[in-house]
Amino acid sequence: MRVAIVDDDPIVCSSLSTILEVTGTAEVAWTANTGLDAVRRYDANEPDALLIDVQMPQMDGLEASETIIAAHPDARILILTTFADESYIARALRIGTKGYLIKQDVSSVIPAVQAVMAGQVVMGAEVLGKLRVGSPTAESSRQDAPSCDSSDDHVPDRFANLTDREYEVLELVAEGLDNRQIAARLFLSEGTVRNRISAILAKTNIPNRTKLAVEWL
Repeated sequence: MRVAIVDDDPIVCSSLSTILEVTGTAEVAWTANTGLDAVRRYDANEPDALLIDVQMPQMDGLEASETIIAAHPDARILILTTFADESYIARALRIGTKGYLIKQDVSSVIPAVQAVMAGQVVMGAEVLGKLRVGSPTAESSRQDAPSCDSSDDHVPDRFANLTDREYEVLELVAEGLDNRQIAARLFLSEGTVRNRISAILAKTNIPNRTKLAVEWL
């Protein structure tokens, strides 16, 4: 698998390249630091998948992605950025990118790339928190990524103080998924999942995950 990386920070490009190549996940075909350069390089050397940031000089990542997809409809583009702005997410989905991740958990990059190559649409945990029923992004991505609504009128009081990310994990615990499966579904590390479950148990004063699932259901 050949992957290209586009980010205005050369250190990010270098770090991601190292992670992908050292783990044997992919060969990095090329890197670029602007959206305009990404478009030019993609046309000359098409990779199997493209990781691209949003805010960059000359041409932002979303405009570059739209240009690339228009010329290469089968392009597998994964947005990897620090911005969880709902308008960015909505536009990314609208133009046909294959996913949107926040640069918060490096361990999520490898399973995300693998999922995109398998034909899936990938949403990071923080992005899922933005997907609310009735929001511009919710309807277009509901079938591609799990989501839950922490504002539901039927949420018991003991769960009222959970964060959006904790609700996401809670939903999957209630479905019977183990930590490894939850990590894969939400593109997190297993350690992050364990920490979030521990936080949920502490906030709700529930002794274990079995009772947690029962209480939630």
